[in-house]
Amino acid sequence: MAAAAALTLTGTLLSACGSDGKPVVNWYINPDGQATLGALAKKCSTDDYDIKIQLLPASATDQRTQLARRLAAKDSSTDLMSLDPVFVAEFANAGWLEPFEGADADALVDDDVLAGAAETVKWDDKIFAAPQWANTQVLWYRKSLAEAAGLDMTQPVTWDQVIDAASSQGGTVGVQANRYEGYVVWINSLIQGAGGNILDPDTVEEGRDAKVTIDSDAGKAAAAVIEKLADSKAAQPDLTTSNEGTSLGAMYPADGPGEFMTSWTFVYKNYVDLLGKPGGPADEAALKDLGFARYPETVQGEESKPPIGGIDIGVGAYSKNVGWAKEAAKCVTTPEAQAELAVNEGLMPSRASVYDEKALSEAYPTELLKLWRDSIDSGGPRPKSAFYSQISSAVQSRWHSPTQVDPDSTPEKSAKFLRDVLSGKALL
Repeated sequence: MAAAAALTLTGTLLSACGSDGKPVVNWYINPDGQATLGALAKKCSTDDYDIKIQLLPASATDQRTQLARRLAAKDSSTDLMSLDPVFVAEFANAGWLEPFEGADADALVDDDVLAGAAETVKWDDKIFAAPQWANTQVLWYRKSLAEAAGLDMTQPVTWDQVIDAASSQGGTVGVQANRYEGYVVWINSLIQGAGGNILDPDTVEEGRDAKVTIDSDAGKAAAAVIEKLADSKAAQPDLTTSNEGTSLGAMYPADGPGEFMTSWTFVYKNYVDLLGKPGGPADEAALKDLGFARYPETVQGEESKPPIGGIDIGVGAYSKNVGWAKEAAKCVTTPEAQAELAVNEGLMPSRASVYDEKALSEAYPTELLKLWRDSIDSGGPRPKSAFYSQISSAVQSRWHSPTQVDPDSTPEKSAKFLRDVLSGKALL
């Protein structure tokens, strides 16, 4: 693998020095928030080094692949990287990330960092990344649709209630159910919302020996929700290929009552920016008809577990500029940096105190900020395993297509396949 990666990188390795001879700290970012991240790179550059942005692909899976190839080849130009939280454990376990230690580590995950975000950067009792921004999903909906269906949104609602409400009024339910990471996010949150897990949390760090627990009452409850939506009038036509972007337009269709939709924090700013434009609210009244509530319950009476996402900043173990890269990582994750990302890009802070900043309260409704903060603090992470990529792919392969999910068979089949994949008896 390393040899193949080295060949791949032959023409793409980056210079360690800029045109003026000053060292360059290369920062690989995902496409979210490019403008603000570029500004942060300039602001955090110093007399000793410049931070240079390198753009990763849009897909989290493709981001992992590109970074893994570079790091497996011990690429010294991979200094700083924006990591989906689910890949921190894998990269740390492989020895590809330089840990933060002492006072630096303590400062990166102090009591101000929301619990859901702080947990994502830990592996083997060490801190391997700096939380930059945190993400979670809430239930977005048209207030007029919920009201017409008689659904009280001041109280927790279940997936069954949401599907029934949308179906009764000719509305739809938007989710992420293509065969990709977003679908696993939904499956994982449904299972955790029913009190279960894909893997036993007490054994998940045992890697290939982790106990597979997806075949459970919670797994069956999750499958029942997917089956119900797929068979309902509320299913959107592109359910089997749906992603974070496809369902946005169904909130404000040319005609019809709109939708309920589970999605990430960027949604609010998306519709604000689309005010009066195609795909967005026609006017201020339509924007005010946009509601938001806690992620739906899988089982009535059991608190939901909203997804945890975001970006953590890791430092490459083979970097020639480890010290400067760590300084840069601390700079691009300060409360000030997090506030800029939230206001400009809709990427929410990993620190609780930043939600109280005046700039955020001017940009977002106060109750929405509280909902996001509470959801991140009490949400459910995906399995924190060095083998997460294989786990995710195995789940996708047995739960897709959503139109074929069966509570009586899908959890059982996926459990067997996942055990076989982890033990090396089956290939993805």
